[in-house]
Amino acid sequence: MKSSLTNKKFDRLSMIKHFRLNPVLCAAIGAIIGFYLLGGLFLQPNRFFPVLIVLVSILCLLRVLSSLNPQLRALRLTAAYSIAFSAGIVLGISAAATQVRGVEFGIPENTVTAVKGKLLEDPRIVSRGRAMVTLSLLESAGRTGLRAGARGELTVFFPQESTLRLREFGRDTIVFAEGSLRESTGRGNWLFFAESLHIVQPASGLERFRTGIRLDLVNRFDGFAWGGMALALLIGIRDNLDSNLTVMFREAGCSYLLALSGMHLAILISIISFFLKKPLGLKGAAIAGAVIISLYCLVVGPMPSLDRSALMYLLGVFAVLGALPRKPLSILAMAFLIQIVISPKSGYAIAFTLSYMALAGILIVGEAINGLLAGKAPAFLCRSLSASIGAFLATASITAYFFGAIRPIGIVVSLVLVPLITVFMAVALAWLALDFISPILSGLLDLPLTLLHRAMEISVYLGGTVPGIATSRYAVVLAVSLVISMFIVWLEFRRKQTAGQMLRFS
Repeated sequence: MKSSLTNKKFDRLSMIKHFRLNPVLCAAIGAIIGFYLLGGLFLQPNRFFPVLIVLVSILCLLRVLSSLNPQLRALRLTAAYSIAFSAGIVLGISAAATQVRGVEFGIPENTVTAVKGKLLEDPRIVSRGRAMVTLSLLESAGRTGLRAGARGELTVFFPQESTLRLREFGRDTIVFAEGSLRESTGRGNWLFFAESLHIVQPASGLERFRTGIRLDLVNRFDGFAWGGMALALLIGIRDNLDSNLTVMFREAGCSYLLALSGMHLAILISIISFFLKKPLGLKGAAIAGAVIISLYCLVVGPMPSLDRSALMYLLGVFAVLGALPRKPLSILAMAFLIQIVISPKSGYAIAFTLSYMALAGILIVGEAINGLLAGKAPAFLCRSLSASIGAFLATASITAYFFGAIRPIGIVVSLVLVPLITVFMAVALAWLALDFISPILSGLLDLPLTLLHRAMEISVYLGGTVPGIATSRYAVVLAVSLVISMFIVWLEFRRKQTAGQMLRFS
């Protein structure tokens, strides 16, 4: 009887140890609450932070006192987690407070006829060939010629005839544009529709070099039916992608596959490792890969999902070198903390939220599903299906909130698309390498790329014929997805518990 009770206690302790939180994850949860919930309440720092500092001080005192008595391990852990959670809340609120709330033109908005500012991103081509950019405002001008200092970020639409010049000069260029200012959505959000473009100051030499690389790649892939897809999957330029194909990806529930993320970076890392692991070894290849990935992100430019993946890879390199524990969930939480500090504005991007939630779903729910399916189907199929279901459940409520519909068919379609995209990217990179040597050699890969591209088109077309589930009740979707996720994790918990008991009696 006593042995049975001891075994049950051992089971609970081992499972709690397996699933328990850690300080990094607690800090990330606190940062999420501080950034998204408390950060939007306009809390007065002179009242809030002293209270929080006192709370953290008390928790630190508890931590010190509990360390004096080995029997108070639970109190020691609670204090450590609470300190990390409180520190995360402070970090989240501080990151939210750095955001510029609104745009200040320095003159009445109804008189603004021109703006001057720095391009914060590469121009994106939208409807009718217009270019959309985000300007960091420096000055504004009115009808009478009066100029004033301005601040904030403003979305500007340039006419089609200005697109080529914007692409040539690229990010960090200072421009002056004349046009008209319009209020968007009636909530103080402003859009500027430019009628002219004047280059005030070109970007730095490094930025011009980066822009030149991007333009060269665009020119090389231009004219091929699959060229737009290659640009989208390799460097994130979706301007040349067929708009109908983009719609089909969305209707098939797989639009996330077009956004550069961990999957695309994993393909590049696999290719890098294939060539470097043998001559340099594991650690050498990891360090060389970190340098290459950093340069790649510089060329591509800031993208929330790609930045998350790159950060996780760099942290993974530190784990390989022994500087960090090899715990994917902790690395994900650490990447979130770093990214929210370095680039707080990215936290408000839908892609940022979807990226982190999807990977969290894969690591928690997906791993549990994979354990339940292990041995019941081929390993590669189980892992792919588990990842798709985990990501879908974690992001279902967010998708319902922003887009008003969820598309479960994407779980199935992605099982076909992911292998196709993986092969397509590898062949496209081979085509690019051969094109630098000889266009004749690269022409040999034109047919395989065309067939792969056509296979992707057919897959998303068939997936799009299955209707999605329209819903505006995102809270219901959130509740259902949480219940399903918790049930799956509980089933995996019970499976491991039963397996542990059987192992001891065997």
